[in-house]
Amino acid sequence: MKHLNLQKLQSKLRNKFLKSGAKMIAPETIFFSKDTKIGKNVIIEPYVVIGSKVKIGNNVTIKSFSHLENCKVENKVHIGPYARIRPGTILKEGSKVGNFVEIKKSFIGKKSKVNHLTYIGDTSIGKSVNIGAGTITCNYDGVKKNKTKIKDNVFIGSNSSLVAPITLEQDSVVGAGSVITKNVKKKSLALTRSLQTEIKNYKRKKK
Repeated sequence: MKHLNLQKLQSKLRNKFLKSGAKMIAPETIFFSKDTKIGKNVIIEPYVVIGSKVKIGNNVTIKSFSHLENCKVENKVHIGPYARIRPGTILKEGSKVGNFVEIKKSFIGKKSKVNHLTYIGDTSIGKSVNIGAGTITCNYDGVKKNKTKIKDNVFIGSNSSLVAPITLEQDSVVGAGSVITKNVKKKSLALTRSLQTEIKNYKRKKK
């Protein structure tokens, strides 16, 4: 009986959002909460789960296999596929969260991009920031959660680790493959990369 009641509730919620203008591909695979709020012209692809306390603005696209809970999504935001938006997250207008990205308790500024294979936690990101693939914020030291602040127009190269607490000032750049443990000044390039070693005529050991 409980299972049937849940099915009825989901059917009712899907119909409600379809009537209000949401566009769903395979609506039977999409799950909402009773308190879900959705704006106009929202596109939701298959296998999306929307948990409690989620508010979605206008002209938002949520691609397949994404999971949202206790977050606010403003207008013209693009999410997924395979994105996880955890509690306390705010995605500002025009921001983009791509595939295999997890965001927790963070603020993503207008037109900022977090596109690939990234973890952002306890972080404030300004406007027009680009977060490269494989970037992680190292926010937990084993005792407490520490904060990362990334100001406007910052560019983070791929496979970077940002060890909180840390601040990256406006217009700064982090080179790919860096582990950043100190604050980065405005309009600066931060790099922590060991020199490449090359051994000529190297031969692998044979079994």
